[in-house]
Amino acid sequence: MDAEILEASRVLGKFLSDRNLTVTSAESCTGGGIACAITAVSGSSGWFNQAYVTYSNDAKQKLVGVSAQTLEKHGAVSRETVMEMAAGAKKAAGADLAVSVSGIAGPTGGTAEKPVGSVWFGFAAGSHVLTEFRHFAGDRDSVRRQAVLFALRRLYAAASQEF
Repeated sequence: MDAEILEASRVLGKFLSDRNLTVTSAESCTGGGIACAITAVSGSSGWFNQAYVTYSNDAKQKLVGVSAQTLEKHGAVSRETVMEMAAGAKKAAGADLAVSVSGIAGPTGGTAEKPVGSVWFGFAAGSHVLTEFRHFAGDRDSVRRQAVLFALRRLYAAASQEF
């Protein structure tokens, strides 16, 4: 496990543990990397029960309740989709917090409107869902690594403001 990612997971885990909060993830381009990072921390079963790898549009709909209309109108890599992913994962898991991620890690799949490295994030806490967009440079592994690290750090920041 990457040392920087592991440290971000530890910080998040301590925060959640100290407040008796739970977290879940709904992941597309990271393929479960956020869940892997969280569970790399000893004791994570105290704040993490389950996650969703929703790589396909079908999985996004079935597992976390993203609407077909959202996917058709906005696409999988969009603000609207990650909002529904985060809210749906939080509800499905019965968690206090959720993070969602959908992007284009490459090297294929990019377009002029959504180039490789485009990643949307959703962060659900309480009744709020915040979204953020980032464009990461590098190859597929680099984009995925940067997305996991950003998600963990931003989830901690969002949670510490909410709770």
